[in-house]
Amino acid sequence: MALGKWIGGFLGLMAGGPLGAIAGFVLGSLFDKSTEPAEYDENNHRYRSQQQAYGSQTYGSQQSYTSQQQFYEGQRNTFRFSLLVLASYIIRADGKVMHSEMNVVRTFLRNNFGEAAVTEGEQILLKLFDQQKRLGMAEFRSAVMSSCRQLRQYMPYEQRLELLHFLVLIAQADGVVSSGEVSALRECSSELGLDASDLDSMLNLNDASTSLDAAYKVLGVSPSATEDELKAAYRKLALKNHPDRVASLGEEVRKAAEKKFQEINAAKETIWKARGMRG
Repeated sequence: MALGKWIGGFLGLMAGGPLGAIAGFVLGSLFDKSTEPAEYDENNHRYRSQQQAYGSQTYGSQQSYTSQQQFYEGQRNTFRFSLLVLASYIIRADGKVMHSEMNVVRTFLRNNFGEAAVTEGEQILLKLFDQQKRLGMAEFRSAVMSSCRQLRQYMPYEQRLELLHFLVLIAQADGVVSSGEVSALRECSSELGLDASDLDSMLNLNDASTSLDAAYKVLGVSPSATEDELKAAYRKLALKNHPDRVASLGEEVRKAAEKKFQEINAAKETIWKARGMRG
Protein backbone atom coordinates (compact mmCIF):
# COMPACT_ATOMS: atom_id res chain seq x y z
CA MET A 1 0.00 0.00 0.00
CA ALA A 2 1.38 3.45 -0.96
CA LEU A 3 0.18 4.83 2.36
CA GLY A 4 2.57 2.59 4.19
CA LYS A 5 5.37 3.75 1.92
CA TRP A 6 5.03 7.46 2.54
CA ILE A 7 4.20 7.20 6.22
CA GLY A 8 7.09 4.79 6.54
CA GLY A 9 9.29 7.27 4.68
CA PHE A 10 8.33 9.91 7.19
CA LEU A 11 9.17 7.62 10.09
CA GLY A 12 12.56 6.95 8.58
CA LEU A 13 13.44 10.62 8.91
CA MET A 14 11.74 11.61 12.14
CA ALA A 15 11.44 8.59 14.39
CA GLY A 16 9.68 8.67 17.73
CA GLY A 17 8.23 11.71 19.48
CA PRO A 18 4.63 12.89 19.16
CA LEU A 19 4.60 12.90 15.36
CA GLY A 20 6.11 9.43 15.21
CA ALA A 21 3.46 8.16 17.61
CA ILE A 22 0.64 9.74 15.62
CA ALA A 23 2.07 8.19 12.44
CA GLY A 24 2.27 4.83 14.18
CA PHE A 25 -1.36 5.08 15.27
CA VAL A 26 -2.53 6.03 11.77
CA LEU A 27 -0.48 3.33 10.09
CA GLY A 28 -1.65 0.72 12.57
CA SER A 29 -5.28 1.76 12.08
CA LEU A 30 -5.04 1.65 8.31
CA PHE A 31 -3.66 -1.85 8.40
CA ASP A 32 -6.11 -2.93 11.13
CA LYS A 33 -3.35 -4.17 13.37
CA SER A 34 -4.37 -5.20 16.86
CA THR A 35 -1.55 -3.30 18.51
CA GLU A 36 -1.94 -1.36 21.69
CA PRO A 37 -2.84 2.26 20.78
CA ALA A 38 -0.41 5.01 21.63
CA GLU A 39 -1.11 6.72 24.93
CA TYR A 40 -0.38 10.41 25.40
CA ASP A 41 1.73 11.43 28.38
CA GLU A 42 0.70 14.93 29.45
CA ASN A 43 3.67 15.29 31.80
CA ASN A 44 6.31 14.62 29.16
CA HIS A 45 4.30 16.03 26.22
CA ARG A 46 4.69 12.94 24.08
CA TYR A 47 3.03 9.63 23.31
CA ARG A 48 4.21 6.39 24.83
CA SER A 49 3.62 2.92 23.45
CA GLN A 50 4.83 -0.58 24.08
CA GLN A 51 5.59 -1.00 20.41
CA GLN A 52 7.68 2.06 19.47
CA ALA A 53 10.44 0.56 17.35
CA TYR A 54 11.00 3.31 14.82
CA GLY A 55 14.78 3.57 15.13
CA SER A 56 16.90 6.57 16.04
CA GLN A 57 17.36 8.57 12.84
CA THR A 58 16.63 12.31 12.87
CA TYR A 59 15.33 14.63 10.18
CA GLY A 60 18.74 16.22 9.65
CA SER A 61 20.77 13.03 9.40
CA GLN A 62 21.42 11.09 6.21
CA GLN A 63 23.47 8.35 7.82
CA SER A 64 20.99 5.55 7.05
CA TYR A 65 20.11 6.74 3.55
CA THR A 66 21.90 5.51 0.48
CA SER A 67 21.25 8.53 -1.68
CA GLN A 68 20.31 12.18 -1.56
CA GLN A 69 17.19 11.33 -3.57
CA GLN A 70 15.91 9.09 -0.78
CA PHE A 71 16.59 11.82 1.74
CA TYR A 72 14.59 14.35 -0.25
CA GLU A 73 11.76 11.84 -0.67
CA GLY A 74 11.71 11.48 3.10
CA GLN A 75 11.56 15.27 3.43
CA ARG A 76 8.54 15.37 1.15
CA ASN A 77 6.83 12.58 3.08
CA THR A 78 7.50 14.39 6.36
CA PHE A 79 6.11 17.61 4.92
CA ARG A 80 2.86 16.13 3.65
CA PHE A 81 2.20 13.94 6.69
CA SER A 82 2.87 16.89 9.00
CA LEU A 83 0.54 18.99 6.86
CA LEU A 84 -2.27 16.47 7.31
CA VAL A 85 -1.76 16.32 11.08
CA LEU A 86 -1.87 20.11 11.39
CA ALA A 87 -4.70 20.39 8.86
CA SER A 88 -6.84 17.98 10.90
CA TYR A 89 -6.51 20.41 13.81
CA ILE A 90 -7.20 23.57 11.77
CA ILE A 91 -10.20 22.04 9.96
CA ARG A 92 -11.88 21.16 13.26
CA ALA A 93 -10.93 24.45 14.97
CA ASP A 94 -14.34 25.97 14.27
CA GLY A 95 -16.11 22.78 15.38
CA LYS A 96 -17.07 21.53 11.93
CA VAL A 97 -15.56 19.99 8.82
CA MET A 98 -16.33 22.08 5.74
CA HIS A 99 -16.48 20.56 2.27
CA SER A 100 -14.53 23.57 0.94
CA GLU A 101 -11.72 22.95 3.41
CA MET A 102 -11.46 19.31 2.47
CA ASN A 103 -11.34 20.35 -1.18
CA VAL A 104 -8.31 22.55 -0.48
CA VAL A 105 -6.54 19.52 1.00
CA ARG A 106 -7.58 17.34 -1.94
CA THR A 107 -6.35 19.94 -4.44
CA PHE A 108 -3.04 20.31 -2.60
CA LEU A 109 -2.44 16.56 -2.58
CA ARG A 110 -3.51 16.16 -6.21
CA ASN A 111 -1.36 19.03 -7.49
CA ASN A 112 1.70 18.19 -5.42
CA PHE A 113 1.72 14.40 -5.10
CA GLY A 114 -0.65 12.98 -7.72
CA GLU A 115 -4.18 11.61 -7.87
CA ALA A 116 -3.43 8.55 -5.72
CA ALA A 117 -2.38 10.81 -2.85
CA VAL A 118 -5.91 12.28 -2.69
CA THR A 119 -7.48 8.99 -1.60
CA GLU A 120 -4.54 8.22 0.67
CA GLY A 121 -4.68 11.66 2.28
CA GLU A 122 -8.42 11.41 2.89
CA GLN A 123 -7.95 8.05 4.61
CA ILE A 124 -5.31 9.51 6.86
CA LEU A 125 -7.41 12.58 7.68
CA LEU A 126 -10.32 10.34 8.66
CA LYS A 127 -8.04 8.40 11.01
CA LEU A 128 -6.77 11.67 12.47
CA PHE A 129 -10.35 12.82 13.06
CA ASP A 130 -11.00 9.48 14.77
CA GLN A 131 -7.94 10.10 16.92
CA GLN A 132 -9.35 13.49 17.91
CA LYS A 133 -12.60 11.87 19.02
CA ARG A 134 -10.80 9.14 20.91
CA LEU A 135 -8.49 11.48 22.80
CA GLY A 136 -10.76 14.51 23.07
CA MET A 137 -9.91 17.85 21.49
CA ALA A 138 -7.87 19.14 24.44
CA GLU A 139 -5.54 16.14 24.49
CA PHE A 140 -5.30 16.04 20.70
CA ARG A 141 -4.42 19.74 20.71
CA SER A 142 -1.62 19.03 23.18
CA ALA A 143 -0.29 16.32 20.86
CA VAL A 144 -0.43 18.66 17.86
CA MET A 145 1.39 21.43 19.73
CA SER A 146 4.07 18.94 20.77
CA SER A 147 4.33 17.86 17.14
CA CYS A 148 4.85 21.48 16.11
CA ARG A 149 7.70 21.77 18.58
CA GLN A 150 9.22 18.59 17.17
CA LEU A 151 9.04 20.04 13.65
CA ARG A 152 10.61 23.22 14.97
CA GLN A 153 13.70 21.24 15.92
CA TYR A 154 14.16 19.31 12.70
CA MET A 155 12.46 21.11 9.80
CA PRO A 156 14.04 24.19 8.18
CA TYR A 157 12.30 27.52 8.81
CA GLU A 158 11.26 27.96 5.18
CA GLN A 159 9.54 24.56 5.08
CA ARG A 160 7.68 25.36 8.29
CA LEU A 161 6.66 28.65 6.70
CA GLU A 162 5.24 26.78 3.71
CA LEU A 163 3.33 24.47 6.06
CA LEU A 164 1.74 27.55 7.62
CA HIS A 165 0.89 28.90 4.17
CA PHE A 166 -1.14 25.79 3.32
CA LEU A 167 -2.88 25.88 6.70
CA VAL A 168 -3.93 29.48 6.01
CA LEU A 169 -5.29 28.45 2.60
CA ILE A 170 -7.34 25.72 4.29
CA ALA A 171 -8.75 28.18 6.84
CA GLN A 172 -9.65 30.63 4.05
CA ALA A 173 -11.34 27.97 1.91
CA ASP A 174 -14.92 28.83 2.90
CA GLY A 175 -14.34 32.57 2.51
CA VAL A 176 -14.42 33.28 6.26
CA VAL A 177 -11.59 32.74 8.73
CA SER A 178 -13.30 32.30 12.10
CA SER A 179 -11.82 33.49 15.38
CA GLY A 180 -11.32 29.84 16.33
CA GLU A 181 -9.34 29.21 13.17
CA VAL A 182 -7.21 32.32 13.70
CA SER A 183 -6.50 31.21 17.26
CA ALA A 184 -5.53 27.72 16.07
CA LEU A 185 -3.30 29.18 13.35
CA ARG A 186 -1.57 31.42 15.89
CA GLU A 187 -0.99 28.45 18.19
CA CYS A 188 0.56 26.39 15.40
CA SER A 189 2.62 29.30 14.13
CA SER A 190 4.01 30.04 17.58
CA GLU A 191 4.86 26.42 18.38
CA LEU A 192 6.45 26.02 14.95
CA GLY A 193 8.80 28.83 15.95
CA LEU A 194 7.60 31.24 13.27
CA ASP A 195 7.41 35.01 13.65
CA ALA A 196 3.96 36.34 14.49
CA SER A 197 4.29 38.68 11.51
CA ASP A 198 4.49 35.67 9.16
CA LEU A 199 0.90 34.68 9.90
CA ASP A 200 -0.40 38.24 9.69
CA SER A 201 1.32 38.57 6.33
CA MET A 202 -0.24 35.39 4.93
CA LEU A 203 -3.72 36.24 6.18
CA ASN A 204 -3.62 39.46 4.11
CA LEU A 205 -2.08 38.11 0.89
CA ASN A 206 -5.43 37.68 -0.90
CA ASP A 207 -6.30 41.36 -0.60
CA ALA A 208 -2.85 42.90 -1.03
CA SER A 209 -3.20 43.67 -4.74
CA THR A 210 -6.33 45.78 -4.20
CA SER A 211 -6.05 47.01 -0.60
CA LEU A 212 -3.26 49.34 0.51
CA ASP A 213 -3.94 48.52 4.17
CA ALA A 214 -3.60 44.78 3.46
CA ALA A 215 -0.41 45.40 1.47
CA TYR A 216 1.21 47.11 4.46
CA LYS A 217 0.19 44.19 6.65
CA VAL A 218 1.77 41.74 4.20
CA LEU A 219 5.08 43.58 4.52
CA GLY A 220 4.61 43.88 8.28
CA VAL A 221 5.07 47.65 8.43
CA SER A 222 2.87 50.62 9.29
CA PRO A 223 1.69 53.16 6.69
CA SER A 224 4.06 55.66 8.32
CA ALA A 225 7.14 53.56 7.50
CA THR A 226 9.95 55.27 5.62
CA GLU A 227 11.03 54.17 2.15
CA ASP A 228 14.16 52.59 3.61
CA GLU A 229 12.06 50.67 6.15
CA LEU A 230 9.72 49.48 3.40
CA LYS A 231 12.57 48.25 1.24
CA ALA A 232 14.22 46.48 4.16
CA ALA A 233 10.92 44.81 5.13
CA TYR A 234 10.36 43.65 1.56
CA ARG A 235 13.87 42.23 1.22
CA LYS A 236 13.51 40.30 4.48
CA LEU A 237 10.10 38.91 3.47
CA ALA A 238 11.25 38.01 -0.04
CA LEU A 239 14.35 36.25 1.22
CA LYS A 240 12.59 33.85 3.57
CA ASN A 241 9.71 33.20 1.15
CA HIS A 242 11.80 32.62 -1.97
CA PRO A 243 10.58 29.48 -3.82
CA ASP A 244 14.10 28.10 -4.14
CA ARG A 245 14.18 27.60 -0.38
CA VAL A 246 11.58 24.82 -0.60
CA ALA A 247 12.77 23.33 -3.89
CA SER A 248 13.81 20.09 -2.16
CA LEU A 249 10.12 19.39 -1.44
CA GLY A 250 9.43 18.96 -5.14
CA GLU A 251 8.58 21.13 -8.12
CA GLU A 252 4.88 21.40 -7.34
CA VAL A 253 5.46 22.65 -3.79
CA ARG A 254 7.95 25.10 -5.24
CA LYS A 255 5.25 26.31 -7.67
CA ALA A 256 2.87 26.92 -4.76
CA ALA A 257 5.62 28.91 -3.04
CA GLU A 258 6.13 30.82 -6.28
CA LYS A 259 2.48 31.86 -6.31
CA LYS A 260 2.83 33.11 -2.75
CA PHE A 261 5.98 34.98 -3.78
CA GLN A 262 4.06 36.66 -6.62
CA GLU A 263 1.40 37.78 -4.16
CA ILE A 264 4.11 39.27 -1.94
CA ASN A 265 5.42 41.16 -4.98
CA ALA A 266 1.89 42.34 -5.73
CA ALA A 267 1.69 43.78 -2.20
CA LYS A 268 4.99 45.54 -2.77
CA GLU A 269 3.76 47.00 -6.07
CA THR A 270 0.55 48.26 -4.41
CA ILE A 271 2.57 50.25 -1.89
CA TRP A 272 5.25 51.37 -4.31
CA LYS A 273 2.61 52.66 -6.74
CA ALA A 274 0.70 54.50 -4.00
CA ARG A 275 3.93 56.23 -2.90
CA GLY A 276 5.37 56.81 -6.34
CA MET A 277 8.40 54.68 -5.48
CA ARG A 278 10.68 52.88 -7.89
CA GLY A 279 12.89 49.81 -7.58
